[in-house]
Amino acid sequence: MDLIDVREVRVAHSRADMVLRPGERAMGGGTWLYSEPQPGLTGILDLTSMGWEPVTRTSETITVAATCTIETLRALPEPLFEQCADSLLASWKIQRTATVGGNIALALPAGPMTSLASALDGIAVIWTADGGERRVPVTEFVTGVVTTVLAPGEILRAIEIPAASLHRTAFRRIARSPMGRTGTLVIGRMDTSGETVITVTGGTTRPRQLRFDAAPGAEDVASAVDAIDDWYDDPHGAPDWRRAMSMLFAEQIRQELS
Repeated sequence: MDLIDVREVRVAHSRADMVLRPGERAMGGGTWLYSEPQPGLTGILDLTSMGWEPVTRTSETITVAATCTIETLRALPEPLFEQCADSLLASWKIQRTATVGGNIALALPAGPMTSLASALDGIAVIWTADGGERRVPVTEFVTGVVTTVLAPGEILRAIEIPAASLHRTAFRRIARSPMGRTGTLVIGRMDTSGETVITVTGGTTRPRQLRFDAAPGAEDVASAVDAIDDWYDDPHGAPDWRRAMSMLFAEQIRQELS
């Protein structure tokens, strides 16, 4: 779609270029930005020219740049990356262009990069408008449907994922049609300490993380899922269906990780 009100596209080469002007928005891949009208948008700041390394790995942390494409993330060896990337249900052309940071910053309930990062205790690295930096857990970064903690002028720089969070994982997802938008997506993991974490996304307005110090029982998991009170309601799934499927998947994951 043509964005007929856009008067200027700036290409960022340094942090000094990343001061957003009135009516301007930062862009990663642009796959959503160009998909529908953007009222009030008069300028675009292209972040892809910053040259950020897509993925940097150490023994303790996996740092994913906001401009890392979903295709690049999908190629990482751990199965959960591919599972979440394919939950976008986009063609290879979109996966090659769409970015991890863009998917998270858009904050749609069905955003699979939000599901991935929140399930793995990812930390959002945010560049602030005054030249500083702050860090926020991805579970807190997304605050609702298309709302985040980003203040005016702030830019999502990267996602930091603890390598230990990938020790053991389990994945469940459902949609109302074979190629439909996510109805609910549940990811579980068990760390080396024995802590079990089950994260529900897709069917809720924001990521909901359920934490257990040790392997939980069936009643513990059911009670935790039942306490979720912000089930999303749209044509892709009613709240009661999303709740029921999340309850089922959480129990399946509990058994798989036990």
